[in-house]
Amino acid sequence: MTTPHPPAYIPGELCITVGLDPATPPDECMALVKVAVAVDGVSAPAADVPALRNVVADAARDGIDLKIVEVARNPGMDTALRDVATVVGYDYPDSTVLVLSTTYVGSYSGQFHRAKLEAAEDHAKTGDPVVSARNFLNELTTPDLPWTGLTVALLIGVAAAAVGTRFLQARSKRAAAHAETAE
Repeated sequence: MTTPHPPAYIPGELCITVGLDPATPPDECMALVKVAVAVDGVSAPAADVPALRNVVADAARDGIDLKIVEVARNPGMDTALRDVATVVGYDYPDSTVLVLSTTYVGSYSGQFHRAKLEAAEDHAKTGDPVVSARNFLNELTTPDLPWTGLTVALLIGVAAAAVGTRFLQARSKRAAAHAETAE
């Protein structure tokens, strides 16, 4: 069964990146982006393509199927980049898609959870698409804090403190009762 295409707002700024007028229908611009991404995983201005291909290759070495789309300038709202990432991700459901503009970032992934993507996006807002893409990848490949282990250790510590406090409380009551009977 085929899932219907996700609803999305595709900004006109994406058309500039693929060499079309911003007034071009968004589906035409997305079609060109998808063709470029299908070739080498990158849709960006020609000057940035070689360096972004290197980032995609580095990601592949780390087991990440990364697709990168660069938008020529910031759209009116930053959520449009996540929509672009989702539309590209629809064709590559097991991939991670990064969409960059001047200072906005959007992403989609079938491999990483949203919290990890958001953290990586925070590091990808540099204004330089290559540095941003590399920062994004570095954050994805950085191990997460072992929250489960820390939580278990904290719970054991709190339980031990509660038992220790109760033991000291009982001991002081016995000592106080012993002192009263000795008088």
